[in-house]
Amino acid sequence: MAAMAVALRGLGGRFRWRTQAVAGGVRGAARGAAAGQRDYDLLVIGGGSGGLACAKEAAQLGRKVAVVDYVEPSPQGTRWGLGGTCVNVGCIPKKLMHQAALLGGLIQDAPHYGWEVAQPVPHDWRKMAEAVQNHVKSLNWGHRVQLQDRKVKYFNIKASFVDEHTVCGVAKGGKEILLSADHIIIATGGRPRYPMHIEGALEYGITSDDIFWLKESPGKTLVVGASYVALECAGFLTGIGLDTTVMIRSIPLRGFDQQMSSMVIEHMASHGTRFLRGCAPSRVRRLPDGHLQVTWEDCTTGKEDTGTFDTVLWAIGRVPDTRSLNLEKAGVDTSPDTQKILVDSREGTSVPHIYAIGDVVEGRPELTPTAIMAGRLLVQRLFGGSSDLMDYDNVPTTVFTPLEYGCVGLSEEEAVARHGQEHVEVYHAHYKPLEFTVAGRDASQCYVKMVCLREPPQLVLGLHFLGPNAGEVTQGFALGIKCGASYAQVMRTVGIHPTCSEEVVKLRISKRSGLDPTVTGCG
Repeated sequence: MAAMAVALRGLGGRFRWRTQAVAGGVRGAARGAAAGQRDYDLLVIGGGSGGLACAKEAAQLGRKVAVVDYVEPSPQGTRWGLGGTCVNVGCIPKKLMHQAALLGGLIQDAPHYGWEVAQPVPHDWRKMAEAVQNHVKSLNWGHRVQLQDRKVKYFNIKASFVDEHTVCGVAKGGKEILLSADHIIIATGGRPRYPMHIEGALEYGITSDDIFWLKESPGKTLVVGASYVALECAGFLTGIGLDTTVMIRSIPLRGFDQQMSSMVIEHMASHGTRFLRGCAPSRVRRLPDGHLQVTWEDCTTGKEDTGTFDTVLWAIGRVPDTRSLNLEKAGVDTSPDTQKILVDSREGTSVPHIYAIGDVVEGRPELTPTAIMAGRLLVQRLFGGSSDLMDYDNVPTTVFTPLEYGCVGLSEEEAVARHGQEHVEVYHAHYKPLEFTVAGRDASQCYVKMVCLREPPQLVLGLHFLGPNAGEVTQGFALGIKCGASYAQVMRTVGIHPTCSEEVVKLRISKRSGLDPTVTGCG
């Protein structure tokens, strides 16, 4: 006999609990679930942005819903609450620390605008981290309350499949919980990758799972990797005054427009971030004084070199959080190369009633808003009579480096590969934000380009913007590009003056013309 916790609705729609004896233990309970005696209409595995969006949407449609979520502590012991990567160790704390760095730059500008501020102004990591962490904890609590208000049952357990309709988890105290559902959505996301082949990497390194929860300043930091996570972290660390080095083995921001990526690196390098290009680490060891000695190799010459740091941050990519799910028990297929879940255009897996959304899925953008929208549309199809599918084309995003890079649509390389060089026209311009003028800021990398089809009406294929508030700029133009805007339509759009956004609607110079795209700025 095995105990199975079953959530039952009592008076007033509240949940009450009872322990149900199930003949034959877990296997017997699983057989019962397979036969149609299921606990929920929808079970969501994963309490991140996409999973929570699914659960809330289904509850609003009157369905009985449960969410299962468990955070495995990082190798350094960092743990967090409900809300997934974005809320706890991603978008939210990253943007707040990015803002802290931007404020540092504004303090330097302040004397030019008449504010007498004694320089330099020290930064207090502990105070910033505490404020950021307190905000994140408030979001954790808010998600718990929202689930409760919508009568969604939340289980803080690590779930694994028993069969195609049933998952099993162990609660605190060791009690085994068996949950079954007619439909299951997997939304477990991913975790940072550790370079296990490098001596000392796991013992002495941290990842983005840890950086935002450090109580003390990371000090002199080596960031290994060229992803947007690597550059964003290096950017705000430099911005708050820390000695920061980025080690890049190959190319930065793989998958993004490479001209824009190069300009991001140029700006960071000119503003204090050091770069080790074409290098790969081979060993990390702790010195008697507590510092970390990193050994690396120049990939071109084979020469070995070393450096000493306080912190080593690995930002070399992410892996799907699927290993402990026992997907094979349910018959869910994954990619043999990435271990990500394979789905169709309806987010369906190889099992008809099991679905997957977000970062855990092969070939999907690893972006929070994408997972949220895909999840809501999926639930509306399951329970709301909708037939709308998620459109993964022209999804906007922004890299929150010190000079922000926003983009939507195709990169210049992708456009040329898809349509041919002779069929692509690129309009571009350098510009100087008005805010940079009085303070004498360098605007060398403030740049915008629009990638279009050459043939009339010159459909806009992609927009790339490097400058302040790039996310806000890109979000607005994303709507037009999503609706099939042409170059002529964008040029007929009246700009808002004086803003950086209006530079997009002033693009008159084509790369093909060979003319100098430099402009003097607003005015």
